[in-house]
Amino acid sequence: MNRSGLLQYSLWPDTALLDAVQTGNEGAFEEVYKRYCYRLFTMAYRKLKSREVAEELVQDLFAVLWAKRTEGPIQNLEAYLFTALRYRIINYVKSQRVRDGYALYCRIAQSDATHNTEEQLAQQDLNTALKAGLDRLPEKSREVFRLSRLEHRTVPEISGRLHLSEKAIEYHITKSLKLLRGYLQDFLLVTWPLLIWITKI
Repeated sequence: MNRSGLLQYSLWPDTALLDAVQTGNEGAFEEVYKRYCYRLFTMAYRKLKSREVAEELVQDLFAVLWAKRTEGPIQNLEAYLFTALRYRIINYVKSQRVRDGYALYCRIAQSDATHNTEEQLAQQDLNTALKAGLDRLPEKSREVFRLSRLEHRTVPEISGRLHLSEKAIEYHITKSLKLLRGYLQDFLLVTWPLLIWITKI
């Protein structure tokens, strides 16, 4: 298109340009783009603070305008363009919030899963260490500990069941706790609540 043609379109009012665009006139469409592109971009950039997103929304608006140029009458070209861009901005912000919310949900879920996995592994390690520690106790001390801390029997009950004096039962409990503390010292930081339960008399 020659320069005189471009200058001619620049003198046309919006209504004439719009009529020409609706008939497929590319020169008229180019003039509409030149006339409103920067103003639309400025509006989008002011709202979104992103040059890339602002350009994308404006380009999409003009692409749709051309693709649907024969669909439905537009009464006011300027009002149509700015209103259409405003809706695009709103929809973009909404979709961005959804994406951000979903990303946050994924991070939290992943963090919880990692945390739960670490707790499960720590618990498994503790169970293994506790079992190994119990197996290392002398047989009589192991039996007394099992009845006292795992079956929650009282000292008199254990005494009667094993035919040992109550002082002997207390001795075995004290001895078992002392040995287990040594066996489990590597797990103290992750198992202190359980150790409190174990050592509670």
